[in-house]
Amino acid sequence: MALTIGTIGAAAQSSQRPAPKPKPGVATPGVKIPITKLEPIATFDIPGAPDWMAVDEFLWVSNAPKNNVTRIDPKTNRIVDNIPTGARPCSGLAAGLGSLWVPNCGDKTVARVDLKTGKVSTTWPMTIGSSEGGVAVGAGSFWMMTDAKGTLVRIDPATNQISATIHITPGSYAVAFGADSAWITSTEQNLVTRVNAKTNAVEATVAVGPKPRFLTVGDGSVWTLNQGDGTISRVDMTTNRLIATVEAGIPGGGGEIAFGEGSVWATVEEFPLTRIDPATNTVVQQFFGKGGDSVRVGHGSVWLTDLEAGKLLRLDPKQIKSAKPD
Repeated sequence: MALTIGTIGAAAQSSQRPAPKPKPGVATPGVKIPITKLEPIATFDIPGAPDWMAVDEFLWVSNAPKNNVTRIDPKTNRIVDNIPTGARPCSGLAAGLGSLWVPNCGDKTVARVDLKTGKVSTTWPMTIGSSEGGVAVGAGSFWMMTDAKGTLVRIDPATNQISATIHITPGSYAVAFGADSAWITSTEQNLVTRVNAKTNAVEATVAVGPKPRFLTVGDGSVWTLNQGDGTISRVDMTTNRLIATVEAGIPGGGGEIAFGEGSVWATVEEFPLTRIDPATNTVVQQFFGKGGDSVRVGHGSVWLTDLEAGKLLRLDPKQIKSAKPD
């Protein structure tokens, strides 16, 4: 492609930007392992940018450049179809209430895909707080942030209309659900907000590590991946208190975190997979190398996207846990 003056200028500016600092990774000796030691159960070619995932009977993967979501059958390890959902699906996926819920940043809509048929049942306009966020299903509703001011909306699946608007801490973008509550990270204020799903009231705010973005729920806790310093914060859902800070050494943008198979799993570039033992609140394995960006657990497997290579890996948790450093 020929370069115009504008693109040459942009390229020059890009070349002058300092390269991002390498992530240090965990400091614990005997924990880092090459990602090449893992042999996937299956590898799926998904050209574009396979990113956000959701798990139910199927495995669903969003692909912003292709404006679609890929549906995979875990029973056969085959791609069933690629479903057009809207322009640039972003900010997470959520499966529940009979639908896959897909925010689209390109045309500012939310699409609902029928979990059985794989067909889009409806699409409606909705602003989206950030392309780097997360959405959730719980208490019979769909939950998402709609702006940077802290506007959390609760959507009634019967009408696709807003049933409640809750104002929380600004700079909040990612939502998870657990213990009859919506939990939302504020990247700008270094907080987790708890919203009671029975009352739609803010029940607690908890200070966590710097720039928390992605979060997951498991083992009675909320776990946040903190982009500011690469730590992972653990918040007890019974007491609403920070009970642990896990030094993982994976700061910077992007990444994701998930819970399942008895572990917490985090992914970022340079360190595609980091496994935390919730019994000790420590990193017990950290795989380095190419790959990573999104992670989910389901159907007895860890699912890991390789955004740059356009691939999805299905990994055996037992094999992962048995891997040893060189």
